[in-house]
Amino acid sequence: MGILMSKSICIVDGHPDPAGGHFVNALADAYATGAQAGGHKISRIEIGKLALTFLSNAEAFACDPGPDIVAERQKMAEADHVVMIYPLWMGTMPAALKAFIELAACGGFFLDTGGDSSAWPAQKMKGKSARLIVTMGMPSAAYRLIFGGHSVKGVEQGILKISGFGPVRHTILGGVGGAAKIRAKMLTKIEAMGEAGR
Repeated sequence: MGILMSKSICIVDGHPDPAGGHFVNALADAYATGAQAGGHKISRIEIGKLALTFLSNAEAFACDPGPDIVAERQKMAEADHVVMIYPLWMGTMPAALKAFIELAACGGFFLDTGGDSSAWPAQKMKGKSARLIVTMGMPSAAYRLIFGGHSVKGVEQGILKISGFGPVRHTILGGVGGAAKIRAKMLTKIEAMGEAGR
């Protein structure tokens, strides 16, 4: 059996409700509990607790965001592994999480063209791995087969992989509105994932 190497892990809790108490929040806690048990160093970004604005033009995207967002994205910069947990809302991630990602990306944080928009951008997240954990009410098989898992694929390819993250993995948790024992099994699974740093 190989030796488990400790990692620095950033957990992005993508539920936008500042009141908390949601299953996504519980999953983030479970992953953190497992990661700590596995000897990993963790940091957390809690989307519901951030004051977010929306980008409206290319000029803003070219500049660094405000100090609060810079401080939060630094957690991602210092991590070996980024775990993003969010509920599927209207076929995609909640708007607040997307707003944070856009703001975090400002000033060439994820990708940097060096001012030349025609140049292939430098991938600033090389050397980091990532995992998406996405919850939904529908069965996960239905999401994959009927809807093609389009949101997850979009985030993996259009945000994470293009920025240099690799490998990028995902876990889709369907039927989260079902029985408590089903959710308990999901929490146990995610806690074990955290302990393994995956």
